[in-house]
Amino acid sequence: MKLLFISLGCDKNLVDSEVMLGELNKRGYSFTEDETEADIIVVNTCCFINDAKEESINTILEMAEYKNAGSCKALIVTGCLAQRYRQEIIDEIPEVDAVLGTTSFDHISEAIEEALGGQHMTKFDDLQKLVKSENHRILTTGGHYAHLKIAEGCDKHCTYCIIPKIRGTYRSVPMEELVEEAKYLVSQGVKELILVAQETTLYGVDLYGEKSLHKLLKELCKILELYWIRIQYCYPEEIYEELIQTIAEEPKICHYLDLPIQHCNDAILKRMGRRTNKQQLIDKIEQLRAAIPDIALRTTLIAGFPGETPEAHEEMMQFVNDMEFDRLGCFAYSAEEDTPAATFTDQVVQELKEEWRDEIMELQSEVCADLAEDMIGKELYVMVEGKVADEPAYIGRTYKDAPGVDGYIFIQTGEMLMSGDFVKVRVTGAMDYDLIGEIADENEFTE
Repeated sequence: MKLLFISLGCDKNLVDSEVMLGELNKRGYSFTEDETEADIIVVNTCCFINDAKEESINTILEMAEYKNAGSCKALIVTGCLAQRYRQEIIDEIPEVDAVLGTTSFDHISEAIEEALGGQHMTKFDDLQKLVKSENHRILTTGGHYAHLKIAEGCDKHCTYCIIPKIRGTYRSVPMEELVEEAKYLVSQGVKELILVAQETTLYGVDLYGEKSLHKLLKELCKILELYWIRIQYCYPEEIYEELIQTIAEEPKICHYLDLPIQHCNDAILKRMGRRTNKQQLIDKIEQLRAAIPDIALRTTLIAGFPGETPEAHEEMMQFVNDMEFDRLGCFAYSAEEDTPAATFTDQVVQELKEEWRDEIMELQSEVCADLAEDMIGKELYVMVEGKVADEPAYIGRTYKDAPGVDGYIFIQTGEMLMSGDFVKVRVTGAMDYDLIGEIADENEFTE
């Protein structure tokens, strides 16, 4: 029986999808990317913001058509949208045979078997459950890098965010399980591990009584064939001295941090339920750059949060200009039901939210262009991602670039390279978010 698996949303969701794929592969299912020949379709959904919700709903409805007039015999819906809108899915999309919540995806095989037997299944385990990632994940990232989900859930309760209600409270994965999973992934050819969670910086507080991300990093650095470790989703107020020191001292840890700060205006930050003010953000950024001068900082901003004024927007524009983040993404605020911010009366009109978002991204493009120009002449180790079709060139990533969200470096060479190789590249040109380079004179290739 052929199975089509569609994974939507964030990289944390992708890890869940890879775990499900591994379980289904172990049970003998084969996979297809063609909807017309799939006997079983699984959609792992997202609903973090309205656009993600719409994408998930439209995908389910599109796949339901293959249940009505195609080879599909079972349609399964999992993930965040399933957790949040379980009854609506059951009531309004009768083609769906099973609905699994965010802590119930380990029942995927059972759900498919029930569906193929003509039974409908819904499964929503306790939100405090932590599903163990067994060592048979099927990687969908090409095999040379993988995400390692080190915790689940969140305790922050920012006023715009629904995550605690659909993912539960913060639960760290035991360190020994993570090290075991990391060793398995490396044995499968993974050379870069990307540590993810709703918040990575609080890792271990619930299990060990103290922040322990630096201890986990040191254990991961002992894995011989692992070359890069990248850390994402670090809340600035939780970044601590031992973590900074570990990033600075351990050569395998990329000098890269993702700091989702959302805004810089003190009043807006307070309304968002954030734990920092503008000066504290500036201080943390300065602390990181003083300790790790070549660190690449990525952040995420929200434009048009309720109560934001033109003056607050201009303040954020100036902040973006002054801080010179290496990487930055900005989203127009999305009012999510069941969140406090959605009830605020001073909502900003959609057109203005999008205008402010576009202005921030245009400014960031200029910042990135200047930073990219500064890279010309420098030599960096680059992970090869693939070849440019019909050209003597390859696509790669520097330590400054997380896959899927950041830029690339285009390597002009007649050499034969493979995805996952590391090669030293001299930067010769810049294109706003991306770089151009050539193989450095002295080089060592790693396979």
